[in-house]
Amino acid sequence: MKTADKKKETTPRGVTKPKKDAASGLTELFEDGLKDIYWAEKALTKALPVMVKNATSPELKQAIESHLTETEEQINRLEKVFKIIGQKAAAKKCDAMEGLIEEAKGMLEETEIGVVRDAGIIAASQKIEHYEIATYGTLRQFAETLGLPEAASLLELTLDEEKGADKTLTEVAVNAVNLEAAEIE
Repeated sequence: MKTADKKKETTPRGVTKPKKDAASGLTELFEDGLKDIYWAEKALTKALPVMVKNATSPELKQAIESHLTETEEQINRLEKVFKIIGQKAAAKKCDAMEGLIEEAKGMLEETEIGVVRDAGIIAASQKIEHYEIATYGTLRQFAETLGLPEAASLLELTLDEEKGADKTLTEVAVNAVNLEAAEIE
């Protein structure tokens, strides 16, 4: 028979046990999220030029190049957010973005050069944009909840740019690339 003194702390079956350094408050969760997206944005500055080189549509190339410029500014904004919260900008590997970039690389290998590849680049890029939209929306809300209006404002600017990039990619797909790719069938 177990006594109360000897009872071990246990995690209920099926519940993931947290790591020793797991976030225990919203501030820590916010900081972890910032580190995650900081890594993601830096990784994108390397991945986007590869997509540009592989794209054939001038509109798609322009859309990606434009977003690369925005991504570089988004990194600067994240560094400002880190400064606002009194932290040094630090990156923590983002498994989600790593997976999305790997998926994009795989798509390049699985498509012929031309409009079909362009359609694939758009699809992969939009998956990335949707991840970023979800992340920046969450981080903006965390900043608001934590009483960090300046950080929330900076994150909102980036959120709006990510939504704009997604809209631009949709327009390129709908107005040109997907129609041309469908004609190949």
